Amino acid sequence: MSQSVSGVPAESSVRLGEPFCIWLVWSDRWLEVGSHQSALSVLLAAGLPIEPGCLTGGCGECATEYVEGDVEHRDACLNAAERQNTFCPCVSRATGDLVLPF
Repeated sequence: MSQSVSGVPAESSVRLGEPFCIWLVWSDRWLEVGSHQSALSVLLAAGLPIEPGCLTGGCGECATEYVEGDVEHRDACLNAAERQNTFCPCVSRATGDLVLPF
């Protein structure tokens, strides 16, 4: 995944997976993550305070809490216990709606 000039990961020309929606429960906002977008790029574009790191799921810098939903974890940094309520939006995707505490 390349990075744009603004620091937000650029949209990929490669299909990353099925589209899904993220509900920001405290903000009462829905965000759509397209099949060619990372969750991280959508969250950053929405102005959420998430620090992008390696963009490959190896560092855990962007690890973000979720409160509901099923995640397809594609990272290499979170352990099984952390994956129960945390995901790396740079590489991981939800298999349906995902709820975040923002």
